[in-house]
Amino acid sequence: MLIRLANKNDAAAMVNFNQAMALETEGKLLDSNILQNGVEAVFQPTDRGFYVVAEENGEIAGGLMVTSEWSNWRNAWFWWIQSVYILPEYRGRKIYSLMYAFVKDLADKQGNVCGFRLYVEHDNLTAQKVYEKLGMESSHY
Repeated sequence: MLIRLANKNDAAAMVNFNQAMALETEGKLLDSNILQNGVEAVFQPTDRGFYVVAEENGEIAGGLMVTSEWSNWRNAWFWWIQSVYILPEYRGRKIYSLMYAFVKDLADKQGNVCGFRLYVEHDNLTAQKVYEKLGMESSHY
């Protein structure tokens, strides 16, 4: 399994993952045009964030997006992990763990990231267990 930063060629997979995640977790069908433009905007030279993907044999098996939030209390960045999605046939293979380790390594190299945050649906107990096994804790945010 190759974990890497996503590039523009991965945009279609990120669109598909976001569409599938919204339907699976919230029963929402996202507007494809808005979603496509939103995903592609991340690949523009801005500070909107970045995607990380897990690839096996040329297939994108999973992905996530990272955005930044400045903390004046800590004089450093929090990285928000968002839009986590793993294709159903790849689940149970610790792919999120590999992507999270990759993100943590990037943060260590950057040197000014003070922590990680993510949103998870209250009903998504499977994902919550995965996050807890990696040392993530619930907070009041």
